[in-house]
Parts: sequence; structure tokens; C-alpha cells
Amino acid sequence: MRHRKSGVKLNRTTSHRQAMFRNMVTSLLKHSRITTTEAKAKELRRWVDRIITLAKRGDLHARRLAMAVVREKTVVHKVFEEAANRFGTINGGYTRIVKIGRRAGDAAPLTIVELCSSDVAAPTKKKKAKKRSQAKPVVAAESKKTPAAAPEAPAAAVTQPPEPAAAAPEPEAIPADAEAEKDPRPGADPNESGK
Repeated sequence: MRHRKSGVKLNRTTSHRQAMFRNMVTSLLKHSRITTTEAKAKELRRWVDRIITLAKRGDLHARRLAMAVVREKTVVHKVFEEAANRFGTINGGYTRIVKIGRRAGDAAPLTIVELCSSDVAAPTKKKKAKKRSQAKPVVAAESKKTPAAAPEAPAAAVTQPPEPAAAAPEPEAIPADAEAEKDPRPGADPNESGK
């Protein structure tokens, strides 16, 4: 049984696995998006979330712990500078995994791992209005007091006199010849004249 054994082995030695994830963490923090297999992506989340939590802490000890994992000093400085603004309002869940299909060679499931920002990752919950029934009658009462007003015209249009409305055209009268040409039989087609 594999109880209390966290992490995945991925058929690699410990040193190979740690080096691979350090490189992947560095690449993800540097470019904000990488493509990898699904198993590696799920394990990569643990590594990246730990580094971003250290960056939000922001002290010297946290910076040294992050430098032990991330390979490039410039990437660590970049993450520590923008972590408070980008991830300040959320606790965890700093990455998003999107499945993109299977790899052509070995049919391994591929994913895109990308960093989320706080406005995307933390949707706000809508509070239910407690007094909905009271809000509707107030609107209805206001609409009864004031009739629906037409939109106001600009001042230039008000000073000009209104133009007289054009007379509506009279309906065309059907000539007497057309009525005589109609077939008196019920269901007869008016287009079949002379058959």
C-alpha cells in the first residue's frame, strides 16, 4: 500500500524528477504558460503553488527558499515583485490546467498549464437580495406616477417648427374588370385563366 506517499514517481529517479520539476517551475513562472502531459501538470501545480505562496510572503527567508527551487534569479525577482498584485486576493489555485488532446507519437494526454490572475481565479459570490418583493412595488409605483416620457430632443430641434405630416396614400381601388376575371368556382387557381 502507498499510504502517506505524496507525489508521483513518473518512472524517474528522485534526482531526475526533482531536476525536471525545477526546470518546469522555472519555465512556467518565466513564460506564464507551458505545454506538458497531464500527469506532470497535476504534480507541477504543487510545486508552483508553493513558490507563489512564498512569493506572497515576500521576506528574505521565503526568497531564499524559492531560490532553492527556481533556477533563474531574474524569474524569482519577477515573481516576488508581482505576486502581491497578481495573486494577493486568492489563497491557492494559482494555476489552470486545460486539456488539449493527445500527443501524436505516444497518445499521451497533453495539457496547457498557465498561471491565473486573481480576477479570473476568484469569482465573487452574488448575495441574494433579502427584500426583493419590496423593491418591485417601488419601481411599479414610480412608473404609475410618471408616464413613460419620450426621449428629449436636442434644443435645435425644439426651436424649429414641426413639419406637416405627409398624407397617407389611399388604398388602390380594384378595377371592375379584375373582379370579372376571377373564376367563381371555389378553390379555382386565379393564375389558371383560360383553361
